[in-house]
Amino acid sequence: MVFQVFGFGLLIVFYGFYFYKQLQQKTQEIRTDQMGKGRTGKAKTIELILTIAAILVPIAEIVSMILGITYYPTWIRIIGILIGAVGTAMFIMAASQMGNSWRAGVSATDQTPLITEGIYEVSRNPAFLGFDLLYFGILLMFYNWILFLVSALAAVMFHLQIVNVEEVYLKETHEEEYLRYQARVNRYLGKKKS
Repeated sequence: MVFQVFGFGLLIVFYGFYFYKQLQQKTQEIRTDQMGKGRTGKAKTIELILTIAAILVPIAEIVSMILGITYYPTWIRIIGILIGAVGTAMFIMAASQMGNSWRAGVSATDQTPLITEGIYEVSRNPAFLGFDLLYFGILLMFYNWILFLVSALAAVMFHLQIVNVEEVYLKETHEEEYLRYQARVNRYLGKKKS
């Protein structure tokens, strides 16, 4: 029961902030959800599969929590709580520091400034990393094959979204500024050696 409380708590905080941020932007007439909008070909396919995976993961997580499914000992599950909490904190910091530049997906029409300060000084994609850490943490708490498969699919799709959509957009939009940023900060975590 303790792990269910922590698991649901992490989901409530993470997705509560996610939807709060969307609602906050909606009141400012900012369309946060840009997944699949104005895309064609490979980029549209990636964003559509990512959207499906991002819906399936919390469903699988909730079912796993309700059923209390797990194959791991308590100490691994405790590590899962810690990893999930770090992921949640990272996502909240990332989305907060992005301010009104934050989007789910890439907007073909909104040009926002490149954010390189705060948590973005050590990760070019801390929001995506936050999702991955939350998924991994909950997977450690409630491990089962179905949860593993949908979490792995979502993580792969997040990576493909970054490489094939986000980075392409940022290079086209911010040109040299993004290339300099890319040269000094790793995609997921850490600064590059000069």
